[in-house]
Amino acid sequence: MSAEVISPVSGWQEEFHRLRPGLVAHCYRMTGSYQDAEDVVQETYLRAARAVEGFEARSSLKTWLYRIATNTCITALNHRSRRVLPAGLGAPSSDPDAHIFDDESVPWLDPLPDAVLGDPGEVVVRRESVRLALVAALQYLPVRQRAALLLREVLSWSATEIAETLDITVPAVKSLLQRARKRLDEQDPPQRRPASPELERALLDRYIAAFRTADVNAIRAVIHDDFRLEAVPHPVWFRGVAVCLPFLHKRALASAGSIRLVPTRCNGQPAAAGYRRDAGSGALLAEGLLVLEVVDGRFSRAVKFTDPGLVTAAGLPAVLEA
Repeated sequence: MSAEVISPVSGWQEEFHRLRPGLVAHCYRMTGSYQDAEDVVQETYLRAARAVEGFEARSSLKTWLYRIATNTCITALNHRSRRVLPAGLGAPSSDPDAHIFDDESVPWLDPLPDAVLGDPGEVVVRRESVRLALVAALQYLPVRQRAALLLREVLSWSATEIAETLDITVPAVKSLLQRARKRLDEQDPPQRRPASPELERALLDRYIAAFRTADVNAIRAVIHDDFRLEAVPHPVWFRGVAVCLPFLHKRALASAGSIRLVPTRCNGQPAAAGYRRDAGSGALLAEGLLVLEVVDGRFSRAVKFTDPGLVTAAGLPAVLEA
């Protein structure tokens, strides 16, 4: 007896859920926001459900779903401002005592916890393509350039497939790709000697230990001279150990006893979930994520994101046992 043949349409929901982590990563690269990516993927599911009866199997279900997701992103992004990190707003402050304030009017970039990407093997594959600096640089590209570049460089689509998705000609795709690559090279130059996950974890452990003991010298030992310190939603940021270390000493290490850092990974990079002790209950409550970048054996950048929801998205508890 021959095996039962299951049509592509009948299995589309299973395929969608299998592809969901990759779709979230794709939409995150497009939008620069984990929450927006989740919303777009949910809208992709609804659009696919409405259109699946008309699916003619001229492409794979995977290609079809990514095509819907890409166009859903483009529609959403046509009326939104570019998402940024603090360094994208202007020059760093040279004053470690500078006034720090929230600015919720800025469309801030979000991080993407590695836990969202599912299978550890897939995390490794997607690690480079979701680097925080790369995702921030992608936001400088016009949305159709961004889409064409990601479909080509990350998903390895042909120019013909991209043209069909964007409803343009193949020469137009090639023009989009040429301009996108040039602009991206200006925003995100190639990394120097990417670190191994083992080295990243060792450096992260040293950073967390230094923070726990309020040891500014130990922090100095694991950061570069031009270390950058940023925090969302604060537009003020700092660069260089002469400014960053005094800032950390006065603003963060002074209260290190009330804060605990727990190692995790985010954007394919070493990260730490921050918990702050509640003055009333004494419980350690999730505060946000700190995402670090390693270049040439030391940390070159740290970006803090104040959002408790990111901690639980990373698979960690909202409240930590004391």
